Amino acid sequence: MTEIAAKARPSYGASELKAVAQKYTSWALAIASIIHLSLVGAYWASLYLAKEEEPVRTVRIIKYSELGPPPSIQGASAAVAPSVSAAAPTAKPSVGIPVPVPDAEVSPEQSFASQQEMSVTGPVGDGIGEGGGQVIEQDVQVDNIEEEEAPPPDFVPFEKEPQVIKRIEPVYPELARKAGLEGTVWVKLWVDKEGKVKDVVILKSASEIFNQPAIDAAKLWLFTPAMMKTGPVSVWISLSFNFKLN
Repeated sequence: MTEIAAKARPSYGASELKAVAQKYTSWALAIASIIHLSLVGAYWASLYLAKEEEPVRTVRIIKYSELGPPPSIQGASAAVAPSVSAAAPTAKPSVGIPVPVPDAEVSPEQSFASQQEMSVTGPVGDGIGEGGGQVIEQDVQVDNIEEEEAPPPDFVPFEKEPQVIKRIEPVYPELARKAGLEGTVWVKLWVDKEGKVKDVVILKSASEIFNQPAIDAAKLWLFTPAMMKTGPVSVWISLSFNFKLN
Protein backbone atom coordinates (compact mmCIF):
# COMPACT_ATOMS: atom_id res chain seq x y z
CA MET A 1 0.00 0.00 0.00
CA THR A 2 2.79 2.34 0.88
CA GLU A 3 4.54 1.61 -2.36
CA ILE A 4 1.37 2.41 -4.37
CA ALA A 5 1.02 5.83 -2.60
CA ALA A 6 4.66 6.69 -3.25
CA LYS A 7 4.27 5.92 -6.94
CA ALA A 8 1.08 7.99 -7.22
CA ARG A 9 2.74 11.14 -5.70
CA PRO A 10 4.74 13.18 -8.36
CA SER A 11 8.40 13.71 -7.79
CA TYR A 12 9.49 17.34 -6.79
CA GLY A 13 13.20 18.07 -6.70
CA ALA A 14 15.91 20.60 -7.59
CA SER A 15 15.03 20.76 -11.25
CA GLU A 16 11.47 21.72 -10.45
CA LEU A 17 12.58 24.42 -8.02
CA LYS A 18 14.91 25.92 -10.64
CA ALA A 19 12.11 25.98 -13.21
CA VAL A 20 9.75 27.74 -10.76
CA ALA A 21 12.45 30.27 -9.80
CA GLN A 22 13.19 31.08 -13.44
CA LYS A 23 9.47 31.50 -14.10
CA TYR A 24 8.87 33.98 -11.30
CA THR A 25 12.15 35.83 -12.06
CA SER A 26 11.02 36.37 -15.66
CA TRP A 27 7.66 37.67 -14.44
CA ALA A 28 9.37 40.07 -12.00
CA LEU A 29 11.69 41.44 -14.68
CA ALA A 30 8.78 41.94 -17.07
CA ILE A 31 6.69 43.75 -14.44
CA ALA A 32 9.65 45.97 -13.39
CA SER A 33 10.38 46.87 -17.03
CA ILE A 34 6.73 47.81 -17.58
CA ILE A 35 6.73 50.02 -14.46
CA HIS A 36 9.98 51.79 -15.45
CA LEU A 37 8.81 52.35 -19.00
CA SER A 38 5.52 53.76 -17.70
CA LEU A 39 7.35 56.23 -15.42
CA VAL A 40 9.73 57.35 -18.18
CA GLY A 41 6.84 57.75 -20.62
CA ALA A 42 4.85 59.80 -18.09
CA TYR A 43 7.88 62.09 -17.50
CA TRP A 44 8.40 62.78 -21.20
CA ALA A 45 4.66 63.21 -21.75
CA SER A 46 4.52 65.86 -18.99
CA LEU A 47 7.42 67.74 -20.59
CA TYR A 48 5.78 67.65 -23.97
CA LEU A 49 2.43 68.85 -22.66
CA ALA A 50 4.07 71.65 -20.64
CA LYS A 51 5.94 73.00 -23.66
CA GLU A 52 4.45 76.26 -24.96
CA GLU A 53 3.67 76.51 -28.58
CA GLU A 54 5.48 79.21 -30.53
CA PRO A 55 3.24 82.07 -31.64
CA VAL A 56 2.26 82.01 -35.27
CA ARG A 57 3.21 85.18 -37.12
CA THR A 58 1.19 86.08 -40.15
CA VAL A 59 2.84 88.30 -42.76
CA ARG A 60 0.65 90.00 -45.32
CA ILE A 61 2.34 91.18 -48.50
CA ILE A 62 0.62 94.04 -50.36
CA LYS A 63 1.74 95.33 -53.71
CA TYR A 64 2.62 99.02 -53.99
CA SER A 65 0.09 99.42 -56.79
CA GLU A 66 -2.72 98.30 -54.48
CA LEU A 67 -2.04 101.01 -51.90
CA GLY A 68 -3.67 103.76 -53.91
CA PRO A 69 -2.84 107.46 -54.00
CA PRO A 70 -1.85 109.27 -50.80
CA PRO A 71 -4.43 111.42 -49.03
CA SER A 72 -4.72 115.01 -50.25
CA ILE A 73 -3.30 117.77 -48.06
CA GLN A 74 -4.93 120.68 -49.88
CA GLY A 75 -7.92 120.71 -47.59
CA ALA A 76 -5.86 120.70 -44.43
CA SER A 77 -5.59 124.07 -42.77
CA ALA A 78 -1.98 124.98 -42.09
CA ALA A 79 -1.18 126.83 -38.91
CA VAL A 80 -0.16 130.38 -39.65
CA ALA A 81 2.46 131.91 -37.43
CA PRO A 82 1.38 135.20 -35.84
CA SER A 83 2.91 138.22 -37.48
CA VAL A 84 5.12 140.46 -35.41
CA SER A 85 5.41 144.13 -36.23
CA ALA A 86 8.97 145.36 -36.36
CA ALA A 87 7.83 148.84 -35.39
CA ALA A 88 6.28 147.63 -32.14
CA PRO A 89 8.08 149.05 -29.11
CA THR A 90 10.21 146.52 -27.29
CA ALA A 91 11.93 146.80 -23.95
CA LYS A 92 15.67 147.12 -24.15
CA PRO A 93 17.45 144.50 -22.07
CA SER A 94 19.19 145.95 -19.09
CA VAL A 95 22.39 144.73 -17.47
CA GLY A 96 22.54 144.42 -13.73
CA ILE A 97 21.86 142.22 -10.75
CA PRO A 98 18.29 140.80 -10.62
CA VAL A 99 16.23 142.03 -7.66
CA PRO A 100 12.92 140.36 -6.74
CA VAL A 101 9.87 142.59 -7.31
CA PRO A 102 6.12 142.02 -6.91
CA ASP A 103 4.39 140.21 -9.77
CA ALA A 104 2.22 143.25 -10.51
CA GLU A 105 5.28 145.37 -11.33
CA VAL A 106 6.91 142.86 -13.68
CA SER A 107 6.95 144.02 -17.29
CA PRO A 108 6.00 141.24 -19.73
CA GLU A 109 8.32 142.78 -22.32
CA GLN A 110 11.38 142.73 -20.05
CA SER A 111 14.12 140.29 -21.12
CA PHE A 112 17.59 139.30 -20.01
CA ALA A 113 20.65 140.44 -21.90
CA SER A 114 22.59 137.83 -23.82
CA GLN A 115 26.33 137.40 -23.65
CA GLN A 116 26.78 139.26 -26.94
CA GLU A 117 24.66 142.22 -25.77
CA MET A 118 26.55 142.37 -22.49
CA SER A 119 29.88 142.51 -24.33
CA VAL A 120 28.60 145.36 -26.52
CA THR A 121 27.11 147.26 -23.58
CA GLY A 122 30.43 147.39 -21.77
CA PRO A 123 31.13 147.44 -18.04
CA VAL A 124 28.24 147.80 -15.66
CA GLY A 125 27.75 151.26 -14.22
CA ASP A 126 25.03 152.47 -11.89
CA GLY A 127 22.12 150.04 -11.94
CA ILE A 128 19.24 152.09 -13.44
CA GLY A 129 16.09 150.34 -14.63
CA GLU A 130 12.64 149.18 -13.76
CA GLY A 131 13.96 146.47 -11.47
CA GLY A 132 16.00 148.90 -9.38
CA GLY A 133 19.27 147.13 -10.09
CA GLN A 134 22.15 147.64 -7.70
CA VAL A 135 25.87 147.34 -8.26
CA ILE A 136 27.96 145.84 -5.52
CA GLU A 137 31.62 146.71 -5.63
CA GLN A 138 33.97 144.39 -3.83
CA ASP A 139 37.55 145.25 -3.16
CA VAL A 140 39.85 142.29 -3.45
CA GLN A 141 43.05 142.69 -1.53
CA VAL A 142 45.92 140.49 -2.54
CA ASP A 143 48.64 140.08 0.04
CA ASN A 144 52.15 139.93 -1.21
CA ILE A 145 53.31 136.51 -0.20
CA GLU A 146 57.04 136.17 -0.12
CA GLU A 147 58.42 132.96 -1.46
CA GLU A 148 59.96 130.91 1.31
CA GLU A 149 63.68 130.42 0.86
CA ALA A 150 64.77 126.83 0.41
CA PRO A 151 67.68 125.50 2.48
CA PRO A 152 71.02 125.43 0.65
CA PRO A 153 72.82 122.19 -0.25
CA ASP A 154 75.38 120.75 2.12
CA PHE A 155 78.30 122.12 0.08
CA VAL A 156 78.09 125.69 -1.27
CA PRO A 157 81.20 127.39 -2.69
CA PHE A 158 82.01 130.83 -1.24
CA GLU A 159 84.95 133.21 -1.24
CA LYS A 160 84.42 134.70 2.24
CA GLU A 161 83.14 132.59 5.09
CA PRO A 162 80.63 133.92 7.65
CA GLN A 163 82.05 135.77 10.64
CA VAL A 164 80.43 135.77 14.10
CA ILE A 165 78.91 139.12 15.08
CA LYS A 166 76.82 138.06 18.06
CA ARG A 167 77.59 135.03 20.24
CA ILE A 168 75.16 133.62 22.79
CA GLU A 169 76.27 131.04 25.33
CA PRO A 170 73.80 128.21 26.06
CA VAL A 171 72.07 127.89 29.40
CA TYR A 172 73.46 125.02 31.44
CA PRO A 173 70.61 122.63 32.32
CA GLU A 174 69.98 122.66 36.07
CA LEU A 175 69.35 118.93 36.13
CA ALA A 176 72.69 118.27 34.43
CA ARG A 177 74.40 120.64 36.84
CA LYS A 178 73.00 118.82 39.88
CA ALA A 179 73.92 115.47 38.34
CA GLY A 180 77.44 116.69 37.48
CA LEU A 181 77.05 115.97 33.76
CA GLU A 182 79.36 117.51 31.17
CA GLY A 183 79.53 117.14 27.41
CA THR A 184 79.77 118.66 23.95
CA VAL A 185 77.08 119.21 21.30
CA TRP A 186 78.05 119.58 17.61
CA VAL A 187 75.45 121.44 15.53
CA LYS A 188 75.00 122.52 11.91
CA LEU A 189 73.63 126.04 11.30
CA TRP A 190 71.89 127.38 8.22
CA VAL A 191 73.11 130.96 7.82
CA ASP A 192 71.01 132.86 5.26
CA LYS A 193 71.99 135.76 3.01
CA GLU A 194 71.40 138.24 5.84
CA GLY A 195 73.61 136.40 8.34
CA LYS A 196 70.70 135.09 10.42
CA VAL A 197 70.39 131.50 11.60
CA LYS A 198 67.42 129.93 9.84
CA ASP A 199 67.72 126.37 11.12
CA VAL A 200 69.77 124.26 13.54
CA VAL A 201 70.51 120.53 13.13
CA ILE A 202 72.13 118.37 15.81
CA LEU A 203 75.09 116.45 14.37
CA LYS A 204 76.40 114.76 17.49
CA SER A 205 75.66 115.08 21.20
CA ALA A 206 77.20 113.69 24.38
CA SER A 207 73.76 113.73 26.07
CA GLU A 208 70.27 114.65 24.91
CA ILE A 209 69.85 116.93 27.91
CA PHE A 210 72.18 119.46 26.23
CA ASN A 211 70.47 119.44 22.80
CA GLN A 212 67.68 121.97 23.38
CA PRO A 213 69.87 124.57 25.17
CA ALA A 214 72.36 124.34 22.27
CA ILE A 215 69.59 124.83 19.67
CA ASP A 216 68.09 127.80 21.56
CA ALA A 217 71.48 129.51 21.84
CA ALA A 218 72.49 128.84 18.21
CA LYS A 219 69.30 130.45 16.84
CA LEU A 220 70.31 133.75 18.50
CA TRP A 221 73.75 133.96 16.86
CA LEU A 222 74.39 136.54 14.14
CA PHE A 223 76.97 136.31 11.34
CA THR A 224 78.21 138.25 8.40
CA PRO A 225 76.84 136.43 5.33
CA ALA A 226 79.04 134.23 3.19
CA MET A 227 80.11 136.14 0.07
CA MET A 228 80.65 135.25 -3.57
CA LYS A 229 81.34 137.50 -6.57
CA THR A 230 77.61 137.60 -7.27
CA GLY A 231 76.77 138.59 -3.68
CA PRO A 232 75.78 136.92 -0.40
CA VAL A 233 74.86 133.23 -0.38
CA SER A 234 73.19 130.90 2.12
CA VAL A 235 75.46 128.24 3.58
CA TRP A 236 75.66 125.60 6.28
CA ILE A 237 78.36 125.95 8.95
CA SER A 238 79.28 123.70 11.86
CA LEU A 239 80.24 124.61 15.42
CA SER A 240 80.23 123.04 18.86
CA PHE A 241 78.94 123.96 22.29
CA ASN A 242 80.91 122.76 25.33
CA PHE A 243 79.05 122.21 28.58
CA LYS A 244 81.58 122.14 31.45
CA LEU A 245 81.13 122.73 35.17
CA ASN A 246 83.29 125.42 36.77
